[in-house]
Amino acid sequence: MNKVMSAQEAVKNIKDGDMIATGGFVGCGVPEELAKAVEARYLEEGSPNNVGLVYAAGQGDGKEKGLNHFGHDGLIKRVVGGHWGLAPQMARLAMENKVEAYNLPQGVITHMFRDTAAGRPGTLSHVGLHTFVDPRKDGGKINEVTTEDIVELTEVKGKEYLFYQTFPINVALIRATYADAFGNAVMTKEAGSLEVLSMAQAAKNSGGIVIVQVEKVVEHGTLDPKLVKVPGILVDAIVESTPDNHMQTFAEDYNPAYSGEVKASLGSLKPLPLNERKVIARRAAMELVPNAITNLGIGVPEGVAAVASEEGVLGSMRLTVESGPIGGMPAGGLSFGAATNPDAIIDQPYQFDFYDGGGLDMTFLGLAQLDQHGNVNVSKFGTKVTGAGGFINISQNAQKVIFCGTFTAGGLKVDVGDGQLTVTEEGRFKKFINQVEQTTFSGPYAAELGRPIMYVTERAVFELNENGLVLTETAPGIDPEKDIFPQMDFRPQVADELKTMDARIFTEAPMGLDDIFGQ
Repeated sequence: MNKVMSAQEAVKNIKDGDMIATGGFVGCGVPEELAKAVEARYLEEGSPNNVGLVYAAGQGDGKEKGLNHFGHDGLIKRVVGGHWGLAPQMARLAMENKVEAYNLPQGVITHMFRDTAAGRPGTLSHVGLHTFVDPRKDGGKINEVTTEDIVELTEVKGKEYLFYQTFPINVALIRATYADAFGNAVMTKEAGSLEVLSMAQAAKNSGGIVIVQVEKVVEHGTLDPKLVKVPGILVDAIVESTPDNHMQTFAEDYNPAYSGEVKASLGSLKPLPLNERKVIARRAAMELVPNAITNLGIGVPEGVAAVASEEGVLGSMRLTVESGPIGGMPAGGLSFGAATNPDAIIDQPYQFDFYDGGGLDMTFLGLAQLDQHGNVNVSKFGTKVTGAGGFINISQNAQKVIFCGTFTAGGLKVDVGDGQLTVTEEGRFKKFINQVEQTTFSGPYAAELGRPIMYVTERAVFELNENGLVLTETAPGIDPEKDIFPQMDFRPQVADELKTMDARIFTEAPMGLDDIFGQ
């Protein structure tokens, strides 16, 4: 059987109603050539139609790439995804009730691929309890047309768990760097191996097909068998991609420091400008512990690594990314999921095994909405669905969680310098509200488990206790009665000893984080 074919020939094997699994992480490892071919065939022939789509990490550029190619009315019928924000074309269909739509924790979906491959009826996990994924809330459903329950609450040996039902996968669309004509595929230039093996096994054991996109097809016998990530016995079709559809990430053609082929210098990183985002990153960085195994979320938390680099303590951090890199410096933007100079890159399902089991010492995550109970929402806002991604897995299981975000949103302006902060223009939108629109993180559940939780903003720091939020610190120059409480829909508890944030955070000079590390 000749497995090498064009993308157009390969996607002809996809039938109407098939359940399709797609691999990728933001802009890393996305089989763009295959996704475009599916879209082109549907627009020309009206087929395949009414397909299902399942994926773990969000895949897209927020405009037209990645999962956005599936965002056509009639092409998809059901979507089970970990993150939606990068695929607005598809999210629009969900919000217009044109597709059945589920948002499940990213790590759980990576494990569902493995359980599908193993013939198990579902994935049993504590991840998602007391969040919108819990069937006592929304059960992961994100619109009105979605009615089938695919998450069940169950009990094992007196403890509550969620049971996520698996389902057959008819087609897996994955990506590698090179493959031989038999289909043995290696990930040489990829920023991560993600869950490509689990997806391929799940499709094959479901009686489905596996289509792999590669940069180049090579001679059989030329690949090191120890480096083969997907064996040829699992592969049905091999597509050699055009270079523009096989960028290493959606932001970069190729960075060998992401794939471990070279070690890049990190000494040339530009210092962050002294603004509200740097203030938050600096205060959050004060919680760092040398050699603590750490995860950084996308957005404001990315600044923590940049601050650590400026302060000369990056080498004392043990950073990880849920996509699989361990060590090095996580990349941001459309390269999020990659890391510069990683020590190791493991499969995403194994990274989430470690995370779910409590292996993370600390994590720094984004903060969009927060209520008086310490609940956080980063997944749904009015008619906009972004999805949870790995947020639930990480926030529920890290030994310490530091949420990072501005106090208000939409036009916030501040002056920072001379050891203090002044709000010159308040943001239009309050983030501290009476009740979050969707519970992506449960404050009461975290308090019940006794986990230390902090919420860091540019002007105030809060901690969580059994009764909710406690204001513990304010920025120098900030009056709580003028700059904090009026911008909240509720009045928080206030610590008996309300502290002032370290003035070094608000100066141009380095903070001396190496000294703080030594305290």
